Amino acid sequence: MARSSYPSLHAAQPGDNAMSQFRGGLESSCLPPFPSSSCSCLYLQSQKSLFTFSFRLCLVNDTLFVLLYQYQKVHTQTHHQPAMPEEATPEAAEKDATAAERDTRITFHDADHPRLTRGRSEALDGRGRDETSRSRSRGGQPRRSLSRGSNLSRRSELPSSPYTGIQIEYRTLSINVAESRAIDTEETSADLKAAAAATGVAKDKADQDYFAQLTYHHLSTDQITQQLNVSRRDGLSASMAAHRQQRDGLNTLPRAKTNYWKKVLGYVFGGFCSVLWVGVVIFFLCWRPLSSPPSIVNLALAILVLIVIALQAGFSAFQDWSTQRTMKSITDLLPAEALVVRDGQTVRIAAAELVAGDIVQLQIGNKVPADLRILSHSGDIRFDRSVLTGESDEVEGAVDGTDPSFLESRNIALMGTLVVNGSGVGVVVLTGARSVMGRIARATASTKERPTLIQREISRFVGIIVALTVVLALLILLTWVGWLRRDHPSYMNVVAMLNNVMGCVVAFIPEGMPVGVALTLMMVARRMKAVNVLPKGLSTVETLGCVNVICSDKTGTLTQNEMHVNSAAFVDQPISVTEIQSNVDSETPDACNRRLMQAALLCNDAAFDPSTMGLPVAARQVQGNATDAAVLKFAAATRQSEAEADRLPRVFQIPFNSKNKYMVTVHADGEKPAGEYRVFVKGAPDVLLPACTAYWSRQADAVVPLDAAATRAFKEYQDALSRNAERVIVLCEKTVTPVHAVSTNAFSDEMAAAATSGLAVVGILGIIDPPRPETAATVRECRRAGARFFMVTGDYGLTAAAIARNTGIFTGERDPDTAARIQSKLSPSATELRAARAAGEVRSLLLEGHALAGLAGDDWDVVCEYGEIVFARTTPEQKLRIVEEFRKRDNVVAVTGDGVNDAPALRAADVGVAVVTGSDVAIEAADLVLLDKFDSIIEAIRLGRLVFQNLQKVIAYLLPAGSWSEIWPVLLNVFFGVPLPLSSFLMIIVCVFTDLFLSLSLIMEKEEFDLLSLPPRDHRRDHLITLRIYIQAYLFTGFMETTIAHAMFFLYYWRQARIPVRELFFLFEGYTDGFHGFSQDELAHLNAVGQSIYFVTLVILQWGNVLSVRNRRLSIFQADPFTAKRRNPWLMVSILISLAIAIFVTEVPGIQTLFGTASVPIEFWLIPIPLALGILAMDEIRKLVVRVFPNGPIAKIAW
Repeated sequence: MARSSYPSLHAAQPGDNAMSQFRGGLESSCLPPFPSSSCSCLYLQSQKSLFTFSFRLCLVNDTLFVLLYQYQKVHTQTHHQPAMPEEATPEAAEKDATAAERDTRITFHDADHPRLTRGRSEALDGRGRDETSRSRSRGGQPRRSLSRGSNLSRRSELPSSPYTGIQIEYRTLSINVAESRAIDTEETSADLKAAAAATGVAKDKADQDYFAQLTYHHLSTDQITQQLNVSRRDGLSASMAAHRQQRDGLNTLPRAKTNYWKKVLGYVFGGFCSVLWVGVVIFFLCWRPLSSPPSIVNLALAILVLIVIALQAGFSAFQDWSTQRTMKSITDLLPAEALVVRDGQTVRIAAAELVAGDIVQLQIGNKVPADLRILSHSGDIRFDRSVLTGESDEVEGAVDGTDPSFLESRNIALMGTLVVNGSGVGVVVLTGARSVMGRIARATASTKERPTLIQREISRFVGIIVALTVVLALLILLTWVGWLRRDHPSYMNVVAMLNNVMGCVVAFIPEGMPVGVALTLMMVARRMKAVNVLPKGLSTVETLGCVNVICSDKTGTLTQNEMHVNSAAFVDQPISVTEIQSNVDSETPDACNRRLMQAALLCNDAAFDPSTMGLPVAARQVQGNATDAAVLKFAAATRQSEAEADRLPRVFQIPFNSKNKYMVTVHADGEKPAGEYRVFVKGAPDVLLPACTAYWSRQADAVVPLDAAATRAFKEYQDALSRNAERVIVLCEKTVTPVHAVSTNAFSDEMAAAATSGLAVVGILGIIDPPRPETAATVRECRRAGARFFMVTGDYGLTAAAIARNTGIFTGERDPDTAARIQSKLSPSATELRAARAAGEVRSLLLEGHALAGLAGDDWDVVCEYGEIVFARTTPEQKLRIVEEFRKRDNVVAVTGDGVNDAPALRAADVGVAVVTGSDVAIEAADLVLLDKFDSIIEAIRLGRLVFQNLQKVIAYLLPAGSWSEIWPVLLNVFFGVPLPLSSFLMIIVCVFTDLFLSLSLIMEKEEFDLLSLPPRDHRRDHLITLRIYIQAYLFTGFMETTIAHAMFFLYYWRQARIPVRELFFLFEGYTDGFHGFSQDELAHLNAVGQSIYFVTLVILQWGNVLSVRNRRLSIFQADPFTAKRRNPWLMVSILISLAIAIFVTEVPGIQTLFGTASVPIEFWLIPIPLALGILAMDEIRKLVVRVFPNGPIAKIAW
């Protein structure tokens, strides 16, 4: 903050009225008065052996002041002054953020904590104590106050790296916060830092306490607006909003910071460019001062190489830019605008401009733009928090605090959640990186990117080529130094030697390959978009083709997420759904049936869309989560449903949440005595059954005690439904006579305490979420492609196993193995399982989340070799561990997910696959986004494999002319004294222009055969460039092209000048004025024409090469470029373009003068055409031999 605008701070002398001086300083600085009502203070006191001091931190109009009282003891020689905490500034925040990036890591903790029983009342009672008691710890020592009256003061005491140890999974984080409130967290900041230095663990603890320290939800609406210094009616002023935005920054989610300088340097100096820059320097040196007069040719070559570098860098930059542009519209979850009150006017502003203290109006359909404290609402506002929790259950909004945890309290609206019903007004308390979603996004964004598989392969190829180039260049240099300079001093001077060295560099490096790779990835990415798969990064496209393990979510991915009630039962007797509905509509319905329908109808948060009320019940649209919608349709099928809802109005409810796993509704019943209420509870059987003492008997049509036999029958029926892939919920009831009045906090506490005791089981419902029609085929195709397909779900184990059988994930008839079998060493070993899988025998495994913690490293070795696995009852942190365990064993893992709590696993996977309707944090963490059905992942796998094969074809095409046939002219010139058959300029033209356009036609090639019938590429063994490709490119095609091109070069010398080949070898300095009667200019012209003929021959021979490499096994007669199945119109277009470039380079006078090219006689344009067909014919013979003798020696070395 600008200190010149505020009163100076000083140490008060004994007896001074420091507060008066402080107020006076405020008044003299023209600041508003200092009323006690606008001052939030935190009082700390510390006693040391040498001195005593105390100070007060005061929040006045958004500014933090430090008022210090200091009393020195007599005879104290050392003067200590404590550090004065200041308001967090943007610079400090940036420094903390940088530190956080260096130390950010994701930690997970067990969600089952023993101290969660300490509830809301205990936390609230603490607020009623006096200031002195709240300022002391349990040991009686002075400590930091937890009063919410000092929010900003406490903010200054947060750890410097608040993002360390973030709990990514929302529910686990909430439980950790609850535990943090229940245990002693009351050391001072100094104590925490000292403990951290001593033990190294307190820092993690302080980070966990971040959300535990937030108490916005405990304050009344007046207190929260007073603390944030905002008027509910007028909102913030423009100046206050601008000041806070300058202080806190924009309300945007943290994204991984891009180091643009590093990117630009990578574009310009990365890969082959690093070597080409050496060439630029050498060519400039050869221009001047080494050449006298300056060599214009070398200057032109230096500029040409700079153009090549610019092309490569430009394509790389364009590739990144196109990816970012594509993802920009998807990854922005925040709403574009928000309705806020500013200067007494309701205005619409960009959500990114929100600041703490803004009054925001919410309407149905809005996405919450920041973390808000609800001030008022319409009475029926509800939020969908699935973006954070991963569950579709809605949360009803409240004005007063409902939970000790900031995350669970229903008077907090969290950023990114959706308003699904009602309206309300809230005040912004946390924005951007300080919000719940911002902290989660921070951990994900700060994760260091690791290179993809294709990036590793390209880096490996670049390394091989650069190493060979350096070896050959050094060989030429040493040859000149040790031999040519001594024995043939007039043959090659320094400039000529450097030109040959650079000729070697230019010859051996396929300069067009980086551009070809970038365009290949871009074209395949476009194909993926056409099948509704959006790759975030082009280099991740190929990785999907290597995936051999897919961990898929269940709900909404494998299933339709359209649940309906399939089964119903009472504890002692099953009953069909239609029988219940018809009995309830009869004149004398059974009491048990009627009670079951009442419970299903009333303990429900779903509602029919009013616009569809005229339709049959089954066809109506439902507002609410899928489970409630299924139960509502079941109950509303009776004619009595509307009457029951009117007769039993709801007076209170506890919504379902992931921690309790049940929902409670309380209803007034006119048929019961005054003061009695009927309570219905709906939830998970394993949670509610222990709270039940009775049940409605179908046989007795009355409530009877729940004995051991009934409990056993209940569990047997639950297991039966689970085996049928049905989700089981239980409906319970009880009657209560509360002590406190309805609509009071005491009544809420009383209901919460009494809801799960003394219940009577009304009935059991089995809800089924049918698999998507394409799921079984998708699983089957993934398996055919060699990828093991696993399910990872939070469902009950038997339910998950049943769905797995229905979708083809489990294919065997026998029961799957379990963790107990693995730990007892009764299952086959990892080696035996691997051998069995290779032989086609597949074993199944069902693992539940609670058993994962007990698996040792050897056990995971066995788990990772099973062919069919279902992971049930898993938490997000367990999902992350599953991914890591498979990746440790060299598997390439793909993970599907859509929630914030899936982000760690998505980020950890080799390929994270998110759905477009998921959270922005999940999309940010993922590599691919599915825009439609899940089965589009099959096409993505196919295209991922196609891009790798096409890249291999591009490299096999580029190397013969762009590397092998260009290095031999340099070697003949240096070691055999032959006049240089190909100039450096023409080498560059071949690599960057003529070959590049033809290689682009290979990008458009369709698959040669069914790629899904092949196993995934083993990234440890199957490389982008292999020995077989080198043999094909260098020793087969390259040898033929080099031989033919040199033959054409020597043929021209014989036909034009009658100079035989034998006289050109070991000629060295003999190629000078008077050789065979030719002048120096005539000899230079002969060499220029010969170089141009060599160049034209290579261009035409590459036409035969490109027709050959289109197919690795199929004959051109089986897959020609003209018929519909393998049609490639770009091929002929590319041939014509390369021809036009060759004519331009050799026939334009300006190019001839500048770069030393010459016109080529017409016969040397025609002779190479049949020779190109000869190369195609030779490759056809190779393919025929491989097809006829697939196990022969030729097939073993064929690419």
